[in-house]
Amino acid sequence: MTVSVSAYSLGVDAYLLCGTPRTGSTLLCGLLRSTDLAGRPESYFRLPDEQAWADRWQLPRNGAGAFDYGDYVRAAVAAGSSPNGVFGARVMWGTMEQIVTKLSIVHPDFAGADLELLTRAFGRIRFVHLRRDDTVAQAVSWTRAEQTHFWQDGETVLPGGHEPRFDFQQIHALVQTIDEHNVGWRTGFAMFEVQPYLVRYEDLAADPAGVTRGVFDFLGLHLSADPVLAPGTRRQGDRINHDWIAQYRAMAG
Repeated sequence: MTVSVSAYSLGVDAYLLCGTPRTGSTLLCGLLRSTDLAGRPESYFRLPDEQAWADRWQLPRNGAGAFDYGDYVRAAVAAGSSPNGVFGARVMWGTMEQIVTKLSIVHPDFAGADLELLTRAFGRIRFVHLRRDDTVAQAVSWTRAEQTHFWQDGETVLPGGHEPRFDFQQIHALVQTIDEHNVGWRTGFAMFEVQPYLVRYEDLAADPAGVTRGVFDFLGLHLSADPVLAPGTRRQGDRINHDWIAQYRAMAG
C-alpha cells in the first residue's frame, strides 16, 4: 500500500485512543495506522490478549511462566511505533487502571502519580477520547457483537455466538455501562489535568479523512493535502440495528 504523506513530530512521543466499545476505534486505528506516521495502534494492553502478545514478542518468562511488565511495555512500544518513533495504542475504560497499577510496580517511585507513570513509560503522551452521542445505537451495536461474536471485518468469529435477537435488558444494561464508562473517562482526564482531543463517532463515520487530519493536528504531526487512507474496516450497522434502536426507545419510553 502506498500513501502520500510526510510527518514531523512536535513534542509528542505517544498517544492513547481512549474509549468504549463501538465508538469507531477500530476504524480510527486503521486510518492512523495506514499513514505509517501515527504509530500502529492496537489493543496491546487488553488483559485477555497480553499472553498472546507476549508470545508473539517472544518475551522471556520466569519459572512460573510470568513475564516482566516493563519488558512487555517496551515490546509494545516497539511494535506499536511507526518509523518516526510515534507510539499509539487503544485503551478501553478499565484497562487504564490495570496499566497504571502494573506500571506502579515497575516504577514504584512514581506510584500514585498516574500521569507521571504513563509519561515515564511512554514519553510525552497525549490522549484522544472517542465517544458516541447516540449511546442507544452504541449499545445496540455492542449487543449484536456480543451475541454473534462478530466484532469487526477480518477477525475470526469466535465460537459460541448465535443469531442476533432483540434483548431489551441486555441493551439497557450496556447503555448504563457506556454512561458509567464515559463518566469514568471524563473524571480520569480531569484527575490527569489533561484536555483530550474529542472524536465523535458521528463525525468519524461522516468524514474519516477530516477526523484523521484533526488527530494529526492535535498530535503535532503533518499530513499531506491528499493522503491515501486505508481504514481496513467498514460500517456494520444495518436494518436490524435500526429496528432494535426504535424498539428499545419505544419500550424505554
